[in-house]
Amino acid sequence: MEIGDMHMSNEHQEQLRSASESADPLSVSLLQISTSPKSPRSPKSPRSPKGHQGRQGTSKGSPLKNDRHSHSKIDGRPKKGGSGGKGTWGGLLDMDDGYLDHNDPNYSSTEEKERLVAGRKSSAEFDEYKRKATVIVDEYFATDDVVSASNEVRELGMPSYNFYFVKKLVSMAMDRDDKEKEMAAVLLSALYADVIDPPQVYKGFSKLVESADDLIVDIPDTVDVLALFLARAVVDDILPPAFLKKTVESLSKDSKGVDVIRRAEKGYLAAPLHAEIIERRWGGSKNKTVEDVKGRISTLLTEYVASGDKKEACRCIKDLKVPYFHHEIVKRAIIMAMEKKQAEDWLLDLLKTAADVCLINSSQITKGFSRIIDTVDDLSLDIPNAKGTLQSLISKAASEGWLCASSLKSLSLQPEKRPLEDTAAKVFKIKAQSIIQEYFLSGDISEVVRCLESENSTFSAHLNAIFVKKLISLAMDRKNREKEMASVLLSSFCFPADDVVNGFIMLIEFADDTALDNPVVVEDLAMFLARAVVDEVMAPSHLEDIGSQCLGPDSVGNKVLQMAQSLLKARLSGERILRCWGGVGSCRNGWAIEDVKDKIGKLLEEFESGGDIREACRCIKELGMPFFHHEVVKKSLVRIIEKKNDRLWGLLKHCINTGLITMNQMTKGFGRVAESLDDLALDVPDAEKQFADYVERAKMEGWLELSVEFNRPALAVVNGFCS
Repeated sequence: MEIGDMHMSNEHQEQLRSASESADPLSVSLLQISTSPKSPRSPKSPRSPKGHQGRQGTSKGSPLKNDRHSHSKIDGRPKKGGSGGKGTWGGLLDMDDGYLDHNDPNYSSTEEKERLVAGRKSSAEFDEYKRKATVIVDEYFATDDVVSASNEVRELGMPSYNFYFVKKLVSMAMDRDDKEKEMAAVLLSALYADVIDPPQVYKGFSKLVESADDLIVDIPDTVDVLALFLARAVVDDILPPAFLKKTVESLSKDSKGVDVIRRAEKGYLAAPLHAEIIERRWGGSKNKTVEDVKGRISTLLTEYVASGDKKEACRCIKDLKVPYFHHEIVKRAIIMAMEKKQAEDWLLDLLKTAADVCLINSSQITKGFSRIIDTVDDLSLDIPNAKGTLQSLISKAASEGWLCASSLKSLSLQPEKRPLEDTAAKVFKIKAQSIIQEYFLSGDISEVVRCLESENSTFSAHLNAIFVKKLISLAMDRKNREKEMASVLLSSFCFPADDVVNGFIMLIEFADDTALDNPVVVEDLAMFLARAVVDEVMAPSHLEDIGSQCLGPDSVGNKVLQMAQSLLKARLSGERILRCWGGVGSCRNGWAIEDVKDKIGKLLEEFESGGDIREACRCIKELGMPFFHHEVVKKSLVRIIEKKNDRLWGLLKHCINTGLITMNQMTKGFGRVAESLDDLALDVPDAEKQFADYVERAKMEGWLELSVEFNRPALAVVNGFCS
């Protein structure tokens, strides 16, 4: 044995011996035929073509000298770099790619069988995961149990397949109603990082975008729905914004996935206030409880006092998405300022900024202060000189211009009186009836306020509720004029919403008895409830509170509540409810619709002729009819089309960016213009083309939702509701 052979392993000796035998074509052919019936090596010729000697450059006498070129489809020559050929040992950094060559001297049929078994096992596991994932999604849509669904996904114990769960959940939700879409988004947020790793979420959405061409076969609105899911994932911080750019680069230009990415970027994420719009698209903010919101308000105020980051605090207030509950923010901020003198300036500055940018409106600020006035005697137990401190804060807020002190109840510095006895309540009812009857004759709201303050000097919540009940009871027995006057008076007061709710609860509790004398009590009381919501006297959520406290399933009160909710859900409900008794919801009791239209036309003329944009917005706000702002949009758009002057377009942009005109009112305004295009075309021949251009422009600027379409002669579809 040579010295070199002494250091050569048995494995290498076997390779050398095999390479030497390959010099005989016949032996090689026989070897391949015997070991691999499906070998690609051709046995046609015992000789190989000329000119195919090995490239190893072996010297004469080497056992590899006459090495022939293989007929196998697999190139047996060494790869560039001197490794990888048949009969070689491979490079130092070569990795096994899973391919088993039947001609390899180290080939083992056992190893191949093991790999085949492992592959089948992996495929079977994935198929089982798919089946279980589908069952989990179906059960989740049926039960809406996030905790149970999270536990079941975790118990699957196959985290490497979780991308499929993301894909399956979204694809199944896409073909269902908004309820299931919102449920899917909520579940993804709950699973993210805790149950499903971020890379798996990323991969799942990538698979969805790649399969957009297949999804659109069964789901025609795939582009819009999947784009909204992507935008929601970005807003919920479960997908990075960079996902959109990276994914679009990997798609072919004619892929539907590219349309999905573009719609998500330009249609949703680029719109003003896009986070709120996206989260509310499927009704996402309806599941919040009052206690949850109160907890979040306390947290954001505490963090603001600690950090001083006013911008972040405003963002958190906006993210709450509860404009009807902003009075709670005011209340808690003022109480915190009363408790912590060092934080007073910070908290007042936050409320002032929120009022200046219309984040918290004046009505909510007034209600917040009024609620503190109602409870100031209780606060005095914990805060020394609470009344004096509160009076000082009210003066500061009024001097800075973000609180109307005259709209507040007077803050009595006298100690609280004992709870009212039944006899006192009875006396107040008699006096309240007299005050209301005189109001129906005179229409003098200020006199009612003065008389009420003198009779209810302590501003008792119980007496406030009694007055509300008495006012509506007397109005229901009279004509539409008095009913309209009652609603106007109710909206003119700054009663806390809880007092108004308690008044309606008292009315509904006795609705069965009232029905004996008033056959239309259901219709009248339902209209008063709906009107109170439209006038922002109370929030829509208060209707649920009323129902949960005092209603039986077959009671008259339950019918009242159902009718009120139905009235509020109807298309153009705001305007219809405001006009239900011949009024328009303004404290100017004599205004008619034509008067309001005339005022809108005049303020637009003044602005168009060089007026100030802030003055125009102030005039729109002073109309006091947010549910009639679509008339502002309509008249502005008609003037823009007629005169081709974009000055009014700037006014509309300012109004929607500041929240003065909502997207819903903007959509209604555009819809009304669409209905009148035929008449407008008589004076402006290209009116239809101009209107279409302005619609697209409004969509790009985020004023209108991309799914809204305007057809002539009527508005065919608005946000999924047929006209």
